[in-house]
Amino acid sequence: MQKNWIIGTVLLAATLEAGGYKIPEQSLDGMALGAAHIAHTTGADSAYYNPANMAFLDPKTRYLEGALNVVHLPSNDFDGVQIFPPSTVVPASASSEREWAAFPTMQYVHSAQGRWRWGVSLAAPAGMTKRWNSSVQKTFAEKFYLLTAELNPSLAYRVSDTFAVAAGLRLLYSEGEVDSDGIVNGIRIARQMKGDTVAAGYNLALAWHPGSGVEVGVTYRSKVKLNEEGEANLYLGGVGRQYHAKVSVPVPAALNVGIAKTFDDRLTVELVWERTFWSAYKTLDFRYDTPIPPALVPIFDDPKLKDWQDSDTFRLGLTYRWDERLTLMAGYAYDETPIPARTLSYELPDSDGHIFSAGFRYRQNEHLEWGLAVLYDHKTKRTIAPGENINGIVGSFDKGGAFLTTVGFAYRF
Repeated sequence: MQKNWIIGTVLLAATLEAGGYKIPEQSLDGMALGAAHIAHTTGADSAYYNPANMAFLDPKTRYLEGALNVVHLPSNDFDGVQIFPPSTVVPASASSEREWAAFPTMQYVHSAQGRWRWGVSLAAPAGMTKRWNSSVQKTFAEKFYLLTAELNPSLAYRVSDTFAVAAGLRLLYSEGEVDSDGIVNGIRIARQMKGDTVAAGYNLALAWHPGSGVEVGVTYRSKVKLNEEGEANLYLGGVGRQYHAKVSVPVPAALNVGIAKTFDDRLTVELVWERTFWSAYKTLDFRYDTPIPPALVPIFDDPKLKDWQDSDTFRLGLTYRWDERLTLMAGYAYDETPIPARTLSYELPDSDGHIFSAGFRYRQNEHLEWGLAVLYDHKTKRTIAPGENINGIVGSFDKGGAFLTTVGFAYRF
């Protein structure tokens, strides 16, 4: 199966800015506000964050935005041991690989046609990457990544001067790769798997502007099931064989509720509650076109329990219009991990996160704005007690997280 490794390197490492493998920061303002950007959206990124707000933009104007996001993923440090069945305890302290990557985003909103308005966004709403070169960890997750790219056309309708609704399609392309290589009971066991898929879902939104500077937004994005399909090379000792393989991974449904208040036409405060329905991720089950060797079945064929839990994220965003040209933004979010201690694994050793962000937007002239945003996702230390984890992990994960920098522009015409 042919791969575009340039695009892969650019996009698939753009991950882990939120619990699980969702990526909510998809524009300059979205990054600067830590995605507290549902009720008060005033530009082209309304097409992604709340398409119902497209109905309240200047009806004669077309809006275009683009951004380049640079990502640095520090290493995860693990201090502990690995228990191999039935009861072999192996020292396993190690650090995952550091990574750099970049990914673009873009949004467009067309001028209004009566009460109707359409827009489109190009985003990377989910993904993950984790690489380990240490002997124990690479037995389970030498390389594990998931990339998604989403084209999201939406249509908004202004019901009244204060209320609008919208609906759209989620058109996703996804690539995935899983590599592992280790020694189990004195025998080399390895896998190299690649796959891709195209899938679809929908999104719904509403916006209510009752007056006095208050804005309310609600959005819902449906679950999209990614049925990755491709080739798998499995090795037992020195013998390898290629199989046609399939695996399903969900991009979970998400509900966002935001309320914003603008004071003196200068300071806007927005609060957002996000519920992500991660309970859709029950198992990771690889399927093959023909039976694999019995010795490999427990490792590469039996479904791996995930049992993730629905999670909440609480966001606060501040936007301050310094003058007619300069706008300042900042955000904070507390993000719950959906991964229970029982099924935590090296492929994604996630924990609760504290997300801090800031940025600015500068109006160059009546048509062009540009700006810069930074975000830091701090992951809390997570300790797995003996007997708590079905994957045999005992110890503590620390550090990790992500640093992001976004350069963006907005053009009105």
